[in-house]
Amino acid sequence: MSEPVFLIASGDLRLSANQKCWPAQQSAEAAVTAAIESFGRTVQRGHAFDPAKGHGFIDSQKRGMEVFRHLPPQAPLVVVEAVWQYSHHLLHGLYTHQGPILTVANWSGQWPGLVGMLNLNGSLTKAGIQYDTLWSADFQDSFFRSNLKRWLQGEAVLQDTSHVRALETLQLPSEARDIGNQIAHTLRRDKAILGVFDEGCMGMYNAIIPDELLHPTGIFKERLSQSALIAAMREVSDNEASAVRTWLDARGMRFRTGPNPETDLTGDQILSQCKMYIAALRIAGEFGCDAIGIQYQQGLKDLCPASDLAEGLLNNVDRPPVAAAGNGRVLYEGEALPHFNEVDECAGLDGLVTYRVWRKLGFDPENTLHDLRYGEDYNGQFVWVFEISGAAPPQHFIGGYAGTVSERQPPMYFRLGGGSVKGVSKPGEIVWSRVFIAGGKLCADLGRAKVVELPQEETERRWQATTPQWPIMHAVTYGVSRDQMMARHKANHIQVAYAPDASGAQRALAAKAAAFQAMGLEVSICGSETGLESNVG
Repeated sequence: MSEPVFLIASGDLRLSANQKCWPAQQSAEAAVTAAIESFGRTVQRGHAFDPAKGHGFIDSQKRGMEVFRHLPPQAPLVVVEAVWQYSHHLLHGLYTHQGPILTVANWSGQWPGLVGMLNLNGSLTKAGIQYDTLWSADFQDSFFRSNLKRWLQGEAVLQDTSHVRALETLQLPSEARDIGNQIAHTLRRDKAILGVFDEGCMGMYNAIIPDELLHPTGIFKERLSQSALIAAMREVSDNEASAVRTWLDARGMRFRTGPNPETDLTGDQILSQCKMYIAALRIAGEFGCDAIGIQYQQGLKDLCPASDLAEGLLNNVDRPPVAAAGNGRVLYEGEALPHFNEVDECAGLDGLVTYRVWRKLGFDPENTLHDLRYGEDYNGQFVWVFEISGAAPPQHFIGGYAGTVSERQPPMYFRLGGGSVKGVSKPGEIVWSRVFIAGGKLCADLGRAKVVELPQEETERRWQATTPQWPIMHAVTYGVSRDQMMARHKANHIQVAYAPDASGAQRALAAKAAAFQAMGLEVSICGSETGLESNVG
């Protein structure tokens, strides 16, 4: 008789999220279990439902260690994710697990399991842990079932990564090499600083760049404390914060407010967010930061409203002016201060390099990360939903500030509220990318995509299927299918920046790839419409 397949599930650290998301997890687990059993195998859940907590997730590193002490070390192990999860809840056990590992997510934008699984996959890749991965809307399609059967038989899951080409096999234009070499040389000579407000947000092991990999690029971390950010916020006057709100009102940005702070966005919450924006700029200026990342989700979430309004403003060149305390000098005048949401340092490195490449080219340099959240076919083409909790710059939206609205963040994740920076990304050409760690090296994937404008009803439907308070980007990746992206992408986040047109996007992609390569990263180009030709043959 075949040995049982063990099933486990990592969840959030926040009780409210785990409780609300548990029904979706139960549904996904039931479908995966049925699929495994249809091949004659038995499934045993590796940890029990906790009636006191009201969910059955592994909800801490401590709990994860307890679970793995009782799992057979060589058993086949399936990690099923229908929710956002904290990878460090499991990583310790997966390091030493000797049996085959399969990560599985439901193809749904709801909580979202796809994002959680991609973070776990990126973390496993960085850790050098062997795994296979699958996803499905109903766990009955032939792609899922045929590959699940292979995995149960001890064979590798078949994934298509034919869209990936090593940069060294392609010809880079001389302009790109010149720009790339200039940026890499400047970074190594003059150095740059990532201001890191507490490291390791939400268990994202894949988002931490070890110093020994980062320093050779010329980029260094200034490790800052979120308690210092709170202290600096207390030094900002109500008048200064109100001036930021007045500036945004004058630009046409809307705030959807209400009277109940537990469920509505309130004036006091917005004022606090404006104070964070000012405080973050002042700390960044004091320490000479070239980009910053605020963790928020742990610690700050219990002290102040969400950081997303501050983050979105920081990523925009046109933003409320802030003077240094004491001398009146406007900080980062005429520039954005790139912010890497959730202290994703891979996105921080990427965002900083993107900003400098786009400036060299004379393009609008605003860039941001998004979650690779979800996607569906629309009129015969697959359209991704890229979404993040609110840190996208208004420059990316249809109508700019006038097309931007701030809505209260969901209470499930954001107990003290605070508004997002919400808008619909404007149609146009973008370059997408991801910096990640594999084989002990810094790596980067780059590709091209177009942002499309969908009818308002379809946009609203997709918002309701995901998180309607957050900014959305409808993206069509050139030459990269849904399953190819999922098979290759080693992170929950994807970096995006606009180019003025298709030829500009090709120039920007080439220059950015050249910069990464000159900085010592292992670079791959994904998909089509890149403008780069093979130098082989």
